[in-house]
Amino acid sequence: MATTNLNIRTDMEIKNQADRIFSELGLNMDTAINMFLRATIRENGIPFPLRLGIPNETTAAVIEEGRRIAADNSVRGYTNMDNLKAGLEVCSMR
Repeated sequence: MATTNLNIRTDMEIKNQADRIFSELGLNMDTAINMFLRATIRENGIPFPLRLGIPNETTAAVIEEGRRIAADNSVRGYTNMDNLKAGLEVCSMR
């Protein structure tokens, strides 16, 4: 089997975090990347789902909280930024 070099650029912290995980799994970066490439060939595409519009757990919780607050008639609402700033006791930036 002929081999070739593959050079990629990535954020240093991402690489370090991945390296730590691979190490715990008994893998090195080369092996992990080769596993990804082989899985891509086997699946004839990216070997995991790519999705848009699905919020993570934290975002989903915040959205739900916003909906709960919006539906609660006892929560005071504001119709403009000046009233909101006054309600928050923030000085207007005029």
